[in-house]
Amino acid sequence: MSSTILFFIFIPLLAFILLAVNLIFAPHNPYKEKDSVFECGFHSFLGQNRTQFSISFFIFALLFLLFDLEILLVYPYIVSAYTNGIYGLVIMLIFFIVLTLGFAFELGKKALSIDSRQVSVVSDNKQSSIINKIK
Repeated sequence: MSSTILFFIFIPLLAFILLAVNLIFAPHNPYKEKDSVFECGFHSFLGQNRTQFSISFFIFALLFLLFDLEILLVYPYIVSAYTNGIYGLVIMLIFFIVLTLGFAFELGKKALSIDSRQVSVVSDNKQSSIINKIK
């Protein structure tokens, strides 16, 4: 039996076995909250769908997407690195230098820091001393 036929038989069989084990041993406890609508981590109430949230989460997701796509651009070089020679290496070094400069720029603009908006409930005297310590 060739390795390709073995692969096409073994992988679906393994997937079916793992699925069956999960269905047999996984706890089954349905409740109403699991079937409710879930939008971006916020509970959706009637008339209150447009709640404000920090834009830094969106920026963080965009930066992740950019770096993920850049990794996809590096993949063809990795596959053909043996045949590319020095020219391909120089192109990849330039690409990584531009990538590193972009990352340093993001760190300089503090694009990767998410501000905490927690509110502390403290008396006025303690709160002013805490704020002075933070500043």
